Amino acid sequence: MKEYYYDKLLNIKTKGNRRGGGPANKLLHYHPYEPTPYSALEELFRHYEVKSSDRVVDFGCGKGRLNFYLHYFFHATVVGVEMNELLYQAAVENQGSYERKTKKGGDRIQFHCCLAEEYVIDARENRFYFFNPFSIQVFRKIVDNILLSVGKAERGIELVLYYPSADYIYFLENYTSFELKEEVLLPHLYEHNPNERFLIYRLEI
Repeated sequence: MKEYYYDKLLNIKTKGNRRGGGPANKLLHYHPYEPTPYSALEELFRHYEVKSSDRVVDFGCGKGRLNFYLHYFFHATVVGVEMNELLYQAAVENQGSYERKTKKGGDRIQFHCCLAEEYVIDARENRFYFFNPFSIQVFRKIVDNILLSVGKAERGIELVLYYPSADYIYFLENYTSFELKEEVLLPHLYEHNPNERFLIYRLEI
């Protein structure tokens, strides 16, 4: 029900899943598209604050569900990075539909079609979202890119992980200076599947 309600509210189409659409040698490292359930987003943002001054990057954004949700409810600047050309095109089409209905968006909503590890981190970006979109090898490269960016432009950084893999957690806690700030468990789901949670890691300056 919420999938239908929010897609209609935002005038977008984000349901479904898809594999492929990128370089063949990369498909082993990239996982199929699956949007974060709206019910999970509701629970996350009951506990986790996003401000209009934040600039949020969603790696493996798919059709842009998180981007439009954050822009609509929190007026944040949002960036979606997607390697799958078909999903990227769907996100761009959703942006047009969203902006026609809401009359807002403009340069505060951006989508990029490229490999996540090749995306150039903007010095203004301070929140990064991951729904277990790719292998630990790719994740490590992205975190390295984020840390290089912080070295050039110091700022507080937060990583939001949904359905976090053990590899991601081990890497962050043993090989980086990120510290666990908060854990958000999804009611009625976490009891049956311990992956049904969000982890927020913060890097202080």
